[in-house]
Amino acid sequence: MRSFVFLLLITIALLLQSTLFTFLQVAGVKPDLVLMLVVFNGFLRGSREGAFLGFLAGLAQDIFTGNYIGLNALTKMMAGYLVGLAEARFYKESVIIVTLVTFMVGIANQLAYYMLLFYLDIEVAPSFALAQVVLPSAIYTALLVPLTYWKFYSSNEDGWLREREP
Repeated sequence: MRSFVFLLLITIALLLQSTLFTFLQVAGVKPDLVLMLVVFNGFLRGSREGAFLGFLAGLAQDIFTGNYIGLNALTKMMAGYLVGLAEARFYKESVIIVTLVTFMVGIANQLAYYMLLFYLDIEVAPSFALAQVVLPSAIYTALLVPLTYWKFYSSNEDGWLREREP
């Protein structure tokens, strides 16, 4: 059941990101809702589940958006793994911590994406990427965390995302 809920959440995030948030762009950027789900999952479940969901969500994003297949899969997998490493070290109930982690991972995710584009001979000016995409996207995504984290956290503890005992 939990896998179905994650699949549904990823689908909803992709749909919202490509439809509604196209109209809610700020400074020409949209928040990365898929990354936000990956961060939440990795922060609450650890690096293994964070990396796994990150890979699947990134692959779905690549297929759904038609970008280079595998770029988002690799960067989201890295993000889920890195956040999962922090799982045991931070207070999970703190929205401030999750917001800061989301901001930092948003920057790392975008920088890794641009580095992979560079290896594909697609050059983007670093100053443009940092000032016009990386920082605004990380800030926008982090600002949405306080609005959504509590619902995800409570569902992880007592709701649909809770680990069921066999």
